Amino acid sequence: MATDYYAVLGVRRDASQEEIKKAFRRLARELHPDVNPDPKTQERFKEINAAYEVLSDPQKKQVYDLGGDPLSQAGAGAGAGGFGAGGFGNFSDIMDAFFGTASQRGPRSRTRRGQDAMIRIEVELDEAAFGTTKDIQVDTAIVCSTCSGEGAAPGTSAQTCDMCRGRGEVSQVTRSFLGQVMTSRPCPQCQGFGTVVPNPCPECAGDGRVRSRRTLTVKIPAGVDNGTRIQLAGEGEVGPGGGPAGDLYVEIHELPHPTFQRRGDDLHCTVTIPMTAAALGTKVPLETLDGLEEVDIRPGTQSGQSIPLHGRGVTHLRGGGRGDLVVHVEVQTPTKLDVEQERLLRELAKLRGEERPQGQFQPGQQGLFSRLKDAFNGR
Repeated sequence: MATDYYAVLGVRRDASQEEIKKAFRRLARELHPDVNPDPKTQERFKEINAAYEVLSDPQKKQVYDLGGDPLSQAGAGAGAGGFGAGGFGNFSDIMDAFFGTASQRGPRSRTRRGQDAMIRIEVELDEAAFGTTKDIQVDTAIVCSTCSGEGAAPGTSAQTCDMCRGRGEVSQVTRSFLGQVMTSRPCPQCQGFGTVVPNPCPECAGDGRVRSRRTLTVKIPAGVDNGTRIQLAGEGEVGPGGGPAGDLYVEIHELPHPTFQRRGDDLHCTVTIPMTAAALGTKVPLETLDGLEEVDIRPGTQSGQSIPLHGRGVTHLRGGGRGDLVVHVEVQTPTKLDVEQERLLRELAKLRGEERPQGQFQPGQQGLFSRLKDAFNGR
């Protein structure tokens, strides 16, 4: 070959693609016709443009290193055409050399990752506490079985776009204060894909996917709570063109329980007992998540006291063990007494010296006005 493209760019023959690109950018800033209009400089700019077109393309570079002519085989004339058809492929790198940005080159892929999906399921308290498995119905996009995600009707295939010739973009030259400026935009005929599907699949209309309802079995771990999300990798929407599926997220909604209220991993409930039971003590049966148990009400239990049952709550989602079950006691005072009951209570009060109780008074909370009044009085 008459031209040594490595020498034109000033790089070694074993230079990396990054080194080749940096050398081209540096020379493009110095030799661009809008910066240096000298005719000799313009010829030099054409040379580095042709050299970069070959050395930046792995296939052309391989042909060149083996002694072939990559430009003639590719049907391009960048070395002679400058800003002609052969120079279009390097325009983004030229713009990058001046403005530090580069557009995405090459056609877009028809195959893209699908979106994630989310479904909400309801579970009972015992299912959340101990874990379970549930079958769920999911409506998502799956790969079209007719075209296997290709989007083309059976027996046909996608064809190279004749407008952009497979590049996915078209370029045009406009005049500006810098001179001739080339801009690229997605090809309007193929939408930037580089290929067109003349005969779309009748089942998926060329999208490569169809919607379908499927049944999945989800394992609910012990200890989940409201808002907990379980990730099922690859069970979401299949992407366009039969691309990889996104993930499916299962969000937990715990249904209210008739007896227990959940606070974290602890369970709370309230038991109402008569005054006599609180004074004398008793045992109250309670249906817990583990079965029937008796709650021991000790003599003299006061209203508002709580009785913990350790390890009877919800399983910890992370780590072993369980929360507690806390029983809150409410003592009920009788509102209606018959004659005999009243007589007995009065006799009990007399025996306990409580016929005319003095009571025990404690300071209550003051209102804002009272606090301001005390402040002004110096109290």
